[in-house]
Amino acid sequence: MSLEQDVAAARRAVDELEAACTPLTRHFGDTVDARRLRVDVSRLRDDLALLCGGARMAPDVPGSSAVVWDDGYDPGPGEHRRAVR
Repeated sequence: MSLEQDVAAARRAVDELEAACTPLTRHFGDTVDARRLRVDVSRLRDDLALLCGGARMAPDVPGSSAVVWDDGYDPGPGEHRRAVR
């Protein structure tokens, strides 16, 4: 299968899991475990979105130019220039 087909299948699976868990969590009310189940399903959806967004980028392409050209120096709060000694 292609990447797009795999992503679509994974999204459908998350949708089906959410559809199965939503009625189940209603039986338990607003308990810690029911909330955790809802959060876990939501996290699956978010992780899938993050993973698929990253999969579309070519691995050899650098990210933001700020990362490529940054010298790594962070002056910190209140410091505007480097101290010369």
